[in-house]
Amino acid sequence: MISFFSTIPSFSLAESLKTLWESTGFMTSLTPLWQNLIMMIIAGVLIYLAIAKEFEPNLLVAIGFGMFIINIPGAYQALYGTPAIDPETGAFIIEHGSKAIVEGTEGLFFYLYKGVEWVIYPPLIFLGIGAMTDFGPLIANPKSLIMGAAAQLGIFITFLVAINIGFTGEEAAAIGIIGGADGPTAIYVTTKLAAHLLPAIAVAAYSYMALIKVIQPPIMKLLTTKKERSIVMEQLRPVSKLEKVVFPIAVTLIVGVILPSALPLLGMLMLGNLFKESGVVPRLTNTAKNELINIITILLGLLVGTKATADVFLNVQTLLILLIGVVAFSFGTAGGVLIGKLMCVMTKGKVNPLIGAAGVSAVPMAARIAHNVGQEENPNNYLLMHAMGPNVAGVIGSAVAAGVLLSVFGVA
Repeated sequence: MISFFSTIPSFSLAESLKTLWESTGFMTSLTPLWQNLIMMIIAGVLIYLAIAKEFEPNLLVAIGFGMFIINIPGAYQALYGTPAIDPETGAFIIEHGSKAIVEGTEGLFFYLYKGVEWVIYPPLIFLGIGAMTDFGPLIANPKSLIMGAAAQLGIFITFLVAINIGFTGEEAAAIGIIGGADGPTAIYVTTKLAAHLLPAIAVAAYSYMALIKVIQPPIMKLLTTKKERSIVMEQLRPVSKLEKVVFPIAVTLIVGVILPSALPLLGMLMLGNLFKESGVVPRLTNTAKNELINIITILLGLLVGTKATADVFLNVQTLLILLIGVVAFSFGTAGGVLIGKLMCVMTKGKVNPLIGAAGVSAVPMAARIAHNVGQEENPNNYLLMHAMGPNVAGVIGSAVAAGVLLSVFGVA
């Protein structure tokens, strides 16, 4: 009779412990452990700012955690898969701005990131933004479009700066779009024009959107006087339902004819708004502005964070992009404020220049900041609805700017 125990494979505790040790992150890490530690500290700072300081936690918690988890030694292989390495150079093989993965080792995040690579997530974000945005303040005060357009100044100034310091035209366009303070648009343009820069640009764009409370107020106060910040604006006129329904259709038609390349973003933005203003599809509206945008925001924030690996983040090019990005954001804010000051003079003090800072498309964060800075000077000053005009104009403006840049480089 064959003994039951004779069928059990030989078991070696030493060999098993050795195998376990060799599979730990300490042995399989793709980067030096000290670099992982630096990135995890940076991630901890972002999470602290999100939780303790409430700096746009809906964005920063996911970005910070994504940055943290991907820099745990050995995590990349578990989340994305085993990166492919060029046998001649020993460097990672990069495809579409991301490390190529050895076939058969693909992880969950490898598939989730396809929504970024295939630019699926950005238009869906715009659909949700449209469904929860009221274009009434813009319709009631069409001059807000000028401030929204002026706030795109940062995109084109940065584009010129980036070209002059050695980036190609396509790379410069992708970097410049950070100045629009619009993460989905930055991802969309970068994927089309310079996919290899996507990790750095996505991290920069979303990080600066989250840190808008830190970046904007000093610029706003520097460029305005106490008297200007205290200006109380007249109440906006009521906007009819007909105007609100016609607006998204008209904007889509006009911009679509002139800049078809802007339609994937702008068209989805206007569809979401049409859902909202029509009043006949409440279920679709609620899904777009709640469940859909929340799910996509979680995925985008987390995936953007996981692209901040030490090998990508801790290099001169990425740090340069981060620096240029904050300059772009600052110029966008400044452009809106300066046009606001000009309009203040032209209207003999009826326009508070602070609302121009809301021309960047970080909606509704930028509008809230303009309102808060105004209230610091005058507690009776309610600028939120006035600031929403340039703010939603900025969303349209960033999509149009993206269409312009894509058209210039012949990308549909």
